[in-house]
Amino acid sequence: MAARQSAPQEVTAWRPSVPGVTEVFHARFTEYAYPMHVHDAWTLLIVDDGAVRYDLERHEHGTPDDTVTLLPPHVPHNGSPATADGFRKRVVYLDGTLLGEDLIGAAVDGPDLRDPLLRRRVGQLHSALARPGDELEAESRLTLIGERLRGLLRPRLEDERPERPADPALARALRELLDERVADGLVLAAAAQLLHAHPAHLVRAFSGAYGIAPHQYLMSRRVGRARRLLLDGVPPGETATTTGFYDQAHLTRHFRKLVGVTPGRYRDSARSLT
Repeated sequence: MAARQSAPQEVTAWRPSVPGVTEVFHARFTEYAYPMHVHDAWTLLIVDDGAVRYDLERHEHGTPDDTVTLLPPHVPHNGSPATADGFRKRVVYLDGTLLGEDLIGAAVDGPDLRDPLLRRRVGQLHSALARPGDELEAESRLTLIGERLRGLLRPRLEDERPERPADPALARALRELLDERVADGLVLAAAAQLLHAHPAHLVRAFSGAYGIAPHQYLMSRRVGRARRLLLDGVPPGETATTTGFYDQAHLTRHFRKLVGVTPGRYRDSARSLT
């Protein structure tokens, strides 16, 4: 799906000194639509105005303003405005210390959580994250959020469908190869030789298991790394080279497609909390 981008947008991103948080991302989009992509972190999302519709594991979901959306790592999803006026969202990206991989399946089955207490706590977390010097408060609120999320998700584990298939071994092996070679890249023929499979079969197995093509997955991982470098103040040109893009124009094309703004604008919007 091609990204639509014709109306003004607002983006602010930063990395706070709070353990477990890899990035905070606030955005206002009107017509922009995210294509299918993945993150290597948990995505904790609230929508303050408007609504977002998105596909996760081939099922359509939505984000009315009374919900908290939790998207697990490595699971493809997209996103687009559900209303004509677009949406305003606040996102916290979390590493694996708060939520374990055992909860990924439960999050996929029900990513939109209608829980007023959780919604209030996530809003309080964002307020604390935006205030320099309040890192301890943010960490404390994040701890309570993690406890609440685990309490909501774990009961689902007992109800998971026993027939739910595991990721096919071949698709998992290819994903591991891609994860090991995010910056260097991987030629499909070389991957096929390493995994003793036909290239076409590799692509079909990966796409069938994860709902995203191998090249889309790799670009998602590269953009994820680029976001972190840009938040550290690394210039877009150097970021492009470090993360495996051909040049800055190549980075810009994929970054705009997946994030909604150019790398330069994203870097300039980063908040300094020092």
